[in-house]
Amino acid sequence: MSTTIKIDPDRTVGHIHPHVFGGFAEHLGRCIYGGIYEPGSPLADSDGIRTDVLEALKRLKMPIMRYPGGNFVSGYRWRDGVGPKEERQTRMELAWHDLEPNTFGTNEFIDFCRKLGTEPYFAVNAGDGDMREARDWLEYCNGTEDTSLVRLRKSHGYDAPHNIKYWGIGNEVDGPWQIGFKTAEEYARTYLEYAKVMKWTDPSIKLVASAVSLWESNWVERAQLLLEQAPDHIDYMALHWYVGNSGDERGFADNDFAAYMGMSERFEERLSAYEGLIHALRLDNAIKKDIPMTIDEWNVWYRVFDEGKLEEIYNLEDALVVAMHFNAFFRHAKTVKMANIAQIVNVIAPIFTSPEGMVLQTTFYPFELYAQHAGDTALDVHWDGDTFDSGPNGTLRTLDVSATLNTSTNQLAVFVINRSEHEAVEGNLRLTDAAVKGDGRQYVVNGPNVKAENTFDTPHQVGTTEFNISASGSTISASFEPHSVNALVFDLA
Repeated sequence: MSTTIKIDPDRTVGHIHPHVFGGFAEHLGRCIYGGIYEPGSPLADSDGIRTDVLEALKRLKMPIMRYPGGNFVSGYRWRDGVGPKEERQTRMELAWHDLEPNTFGTNEFIDFCRKLGTEPYFAVNAGDGDMREARDWLEYCNGTEDTSLVRLRKSHGYDAPHNIKYWGIGNEVDGPWQIGFKTAEEYARTYLEYAKVMKWTDPSIKLVASAVSLWESNWVERAQLLLEQAPDHIDYMALHWYVGNSGDERGFADNDFAAYMGMSERFEERLSAYEGLIHALRLDNAIKKDIPMTIDEWNVWYRVFDEGKLEEIYNLEDALVVAMHFNAFFRHAKTVKMANIAQIVNVIAPIFTSPEGMVLQTTFYPFELYAQHAGDTALDVHWDGDTFDSGPNGTLRTLDVSATLNTSTNQLAVFVINRSEHEAVEGNLRLTDAAVKGDGRQYVVNGPNVKAENTFDTPHQVGTTEFNISASGSTISASFEPHSVNALVFDLA
């Protein structure tokens, strides 16, 4: 099997915003308690943060972290999670049918973000909460005037404002499962009124509209009403999806590997349709500013649905699908300016912990590969070669390819996913009006078979290997193992 990949470094798609490598931490199962936060554990620091988890997350270079939900936020009272811990209230938590002790809240999360070196992104309660509560939280976090809320924050030990820039208004408001589900008209009105008071409180913030999570319903109307009623107050439109957690995406659950690899077309359909929809609505409503997309919840999720845990164990084929997400985000870099994998620890996550340690799941390694080696500019790649029958999505190219350029170092990174279960693919990379300085490096995420898992019993079934790849001039040959994710990295002359 063979493929030709053609790249012209002058043919760019758009700037890759670092926020596409974002994360998401929700009060759900063991994401917070027993995940990133475990006071008293020998693996935790003096603030209760798991240092092993922290160091693993640093390898993913996540520049932004969404919090505290998710479905959780639609019933969250932020005041419960600030102040002396012995005075905090334990509440019934209706989204995931649990008890929330509130021993981890706003300021603990800020401390965690500072240790990780990531920017906080908060979502406010637009479910059973109200706009006063939302703007009060904003003032508590960002306020500088001598007000009661600023004095309250200072009394909690934080004299300087947190300066949280990104705020989402609500979560998955289009879903009937949500506390405070809203029709398209209800949410457009709610969004505008929340946005007004929040922008009046701090004009510097960026606001994210909860645009679509239920792709089987009226997502076109929802975008239309939002952009008609609140165009000046929307900085991002948020999209959610989980591969497998939908009736039209379950064929691969019956061990149809080819159909699973065809999920790349679903990402392309949704991103293309939504960026076209936003463009059309901007033209129709004379909206001059760009309104980018954030996919601020995305992942693979189709095995476990127990409400309290969601502790999915991933295999190699899931890692390939995670990698295909990044290829899609790069191909749509002009409009996709943030993405947050859901979630970061234990709950459908790349890191899995126990009281004694942790394991890096298969999906950790492609995320790390892209985060470590992607440049700042997405390139327009052409490739052709052998194909496979994906079933529901028809005949597709065996390789899924993207490429980036680091404009400050002139480094090229080509990301190649071989979606063949059994056959290696020989690739010829051809550069137009460019040449490499010399040999490069090839990084490969792979395992013995597509069902290979990393567990506490078998923690190293899937991982990353690297080696030199001989290269000179404008043509490079490379081999891509079956069921593998690859990064070819070269310095350009």
